Amino acid sequence: MKSKRKKVEPIPNEFTSYEEAGEFWDAHDTTYYLEAFQTVEAQTELRKRHYEVEIDEDVIKVLKKKAHKLGVPISRLISNMLRKEFSQVA
Repeated sequence: MKSKRKKVEPIPNEFTSYEEAGEFWDAHDTTYYLEAFQTVEAQTELRKRHYEVEIDEDVIKVLKKKAHKLGVPISRLISNMLRKEFSQVA
């Protein structure tokens, strides 16, 4: 019985751009190139955590306007508002 193993195109030594690399890997299955990969150790440190909270549309519109007026990201505005509110409770 003949092997139906697909002929694997070699990985180019160098890509001229990220787009070219992306096009290559979009068209090729990385599992055919396992010998080309190497295991690396990576250490990361989470500096911030992000949480998802549902906010009513009318409220978010007001918050966006206020954040824009103050020139701050909406996430910072909301964090500051919550921090201020809870510092009074504690």
